[in-house]
Amino acid sequence: MSFVEARQISKRFGTVHALKNINMTVEEGEILGFIGPNGAGKSTMIRIMLGLLKPSNGQMKIFNKDAWAEAVEIHKKIAYVPGDVYLWPNLTGGEVIDLLMNLSSQKNDKQRDFYIKRFELDPRKKCQTYSKGNRQKVALVAALASDADLYIFDEPTSGLDPLMERIFQESVLELKAAGKTVLLSSHILSEVEKLCDRVAIIREGEIIETGTLQELRHLTRHFYKVETNEEAAEMDQLPGIYELKQEGCRISFQAEASALNPILQHLSKYTITYLESTPPTLEELFMGHYQKEGAGDA
Repeated sequence: MSFVEARQISKRFGTVHALKNINMTVEEGEILGFIGPNGAGKSTMIRIMLGLLKPSNGQMKIFNKDAWAEAVEIHKKIAYVPGDVYLWPNLTGGEVIDLLMNLSSQKNDKQRDFYIKRFELDPRKKCQTYSKGNRQKVALVAALASDADLYIFDEPTSGLDPLMERIFQESVLELKAAGKTVLLSSHILSEVEKLCDRVAIIREGEIIETGTLQELRHLTRHFYKVETNEEAAEMDQLPGIYELKQEGCRISFQAEASALNPILQHLSKYTITYLESTPPTLEELFMGHYQKEGAGDA
């Protein structure tokens, strides 16, 4: 069953065509990664899902209800965290959490206290004293402690330190284990790779690719830097190697995980003195694969 179903969604702001005939689904019990560069249309799409914007064309259905006409009913089953959280400055974090959970009629004191402790949030402080990361924690605690059917996270780890990012990721995997449905919009490709069952990629208001990360294997190419004791021969003849650059004993390239073993076997003929592996950032992904693809289309 599709919890979210977008059919031919378009949105115009004057002469700006922010979304162009988007078709997308989020199936019950899955985590869908929704990724793209800044200005691609991710937040506009999410606002249409939430019933905050009316599409210029097309139909958005959440739980098989019209997202615009039945937004109040839909919101009773949704938990949402934006990337920029603004809170009432004179309320404490705990008061805001209680307010948000009461609005959705999903108050659960035990879950609230569990996530407050888990995210190391002091709920007694007023929101005007919170850093960006702590404001983000308030929204995350309120959402995760709610018994929603659909969780929508729009850049949810913005402002969080690496430890809290990991806590968030663990919490999302626990939601999935409980059969919950999640839409995760993120700039962090490694986060999407860890959490998501499928990925939808948006560029310039259009969905350009959708599928599992296994199906979109080019997304998971890692970058490698290698140094050997002598110059490695015939590197350009190896299958599954991309963006190869070789300067004497120094080599850099991209490779999919499935192609790495024969590449390393070839390099093992030489003494490897240095090896570094890094996953691609979303910016590198779009500057590399998708920008080249767009230039070819043009």
